[in-house]
Amino acid sequence: MTDHKPTRRDLMKPVQLLGLAFIAALFAGVVTLVSMGAFQARPAEEIQRAIVIGAIAAGVTFIVVLVSVALLLLAVDPAQVSKQVDRPLLVPREDEQTAASDPKDGPETPRT
Repeated sequence: MTDHKPTRRDLMKPVQLLGLAFIAALFAGVVTLVSMGAFQARPAEEIQRAIVIGAIAAGVTFIVVLVSVALLLLAVDPAQVSKQVDRPLLVPREDEQTAASDPKDGPETPRT
């Protein structure tokens, strides 16, 4: 079996991002319906109102998540899209860690 490392393009597929937004919207809609008592024995007007508000909450959540993810994708450098991801992105490299832990000027002394 070959050691296939995913590219950034593989990690940011549009269908997966739409799926994430859809799942978040579905969650928000269900939470709204449950909190408004749509699954309880209530008059038809209240259940209809809960369904309408749940649909609005789901739609707003879908749009907000989609726009937020799109804006976050704009922060990615297009030149790095085809690079292989071979290490964690938020962990500093070893040379940066040693430079941060080994200052060249020595320990600072507090000024009085």
